[in-house]
Amino acid sequence: MRINMFKNTLISAVVALTSLVSLATNAEIKRIDNVAVVVNDNVILEGEIKAIINDVRAKAALANQSLPSDKALRAQAIDKLVLSSIQLQMADRMGIQISDAHLDSVLQSIAERNNASVDEYRKGLESQGQNFERYREQLREDIAINEVVRANVRRRVNISEQEVVSLVKVIEQQTSKEEYQIGHILIAVDSGATQTEIQTRRDVANKVLDLLNDGGDFKQVAIASSSGAKALEGGDWGYMSINEMPSLFSENVKGQPKDSLVGPLRSGAGFHVIKVLDVRGRETVEVKEVKARHILLEPSIILSEEKAKSMLSGFVKDVKAGEADFAELAKAHSEDPGSALKGGELGWANPDIYAPKFKEMLAQLDVGEYSSPFRTQFGWHVVQLTEVRKADTTEQSKKDRAYQIIFKRKFNEEQESWLREIREQAYIEVVTG
Repeated sequence: MRINMFKNTLISAVVALTSLVSLATNAEIKRIDNVAVVVNDNVILEGEIKAIINDVRAKAALANQSLPSDKALRAQAIDKLVLSSIQLQMADRMGIQISDAHLDSVLQSIAERNNASVDEYRKGLESQGQNFERYREQLREDIAINEVVRANVRRRVNISEQEVVSLVKVIEQQTSKEEYQIGHILIAVDSGATQTEIQTRRDVANKVLDLLNDGGDFKQVAIASSSGAKALEGGDWGYMSINEMPSLFSENVKGQPKDSLVGPLRSGAGFHVIKVLDVRGRETVEVKEVKARHILLEPSIILSEEKAKSMLSGFVKDVKAGEADFAELAKAHSEDPGSALKGGELGWANPDIYAPKFKEMLAQLDVGEYSSPFRTQFGWHVVQLTEVRKADTTEQSKKDRAYQIIFKRKFNEEQESWLREIREQAYIEVVTG
């Protein structure tokens, strides 16, 4: 972390200002929210920390799950807020802004996945004690953070043709259909740690393993001890195949039965303790491929959300009336560089590769039918479903699958490293504790 005189002066000013305002309002019943942590040029308020802790407590109460000490919960909440603050500051510098229309589109997709309307989904959240407006704004921040992570981590992932070919051979030879639900605890080690510090962290990892072997609740221990990205979710990584795991994990998890504990495993990030929460056989699913074409408009200062939506509605109306050609409109207006020059043609593809809303719209269309305008994270679209077929098992599809598996594994590894790096490079000062 970079600590300099300017930053110390900033903290003193912020704390002094908070104190002055508190004194000025001393006669009031309610005190203003105190600054708890300074992160670069931003601050985290005490109320934000308490809000996260209250959310975790509420979820734990619903699940009848015990929690670690208030001190451990507070440390995890601060860690989460610090990383979020750093990434949101990066989003500002990158010019990433999540519009209300984009946010509404994501909310609609979430509600539909829960078989509800947005209003029904809102009432469901409120019945659980959640503030819907706070949830909505948190979702806006989460979308922005996902954009930052994708932009910064994706470019760190390099995959060679040989890696893909080798994995294709492994997949062809592999007969096991098992997937593992992985629980993960990371005892982090700073990149510049001394041997003494490394040994201290190793001892902590061994104590965590001993605690789990003695019957400790894995999720509770993860919330209290882990520095991993999924700590507040109890360290649960969900189900994945051996090939989708980081290689360090796959080498040690393969063949392990349910409830097995593995570790501590050493990596550049620190010491990992893994628990096999569950094992299941992978289902065989027949995949349907679709052929489609679309037009994408990206809202900007010049092109408003409503104008983009209106233009696309006009395009579809003109095409249906025989007054315009879809391919020519795509060439002239679409802002998807990969398809615009081809008249908006996306070619044959598994619909799973598309953004969730795009996939959902395709699923609702009959062959030849046009969608109404809809929003994804990329902008406003109209799409036409032109053909449907059963997917053939080809060498290219095997390579595509192998590439995605490698990408997911490397992305997870690089994300952990990237998060550690941006935290180490940030200026962080805890003002209250």
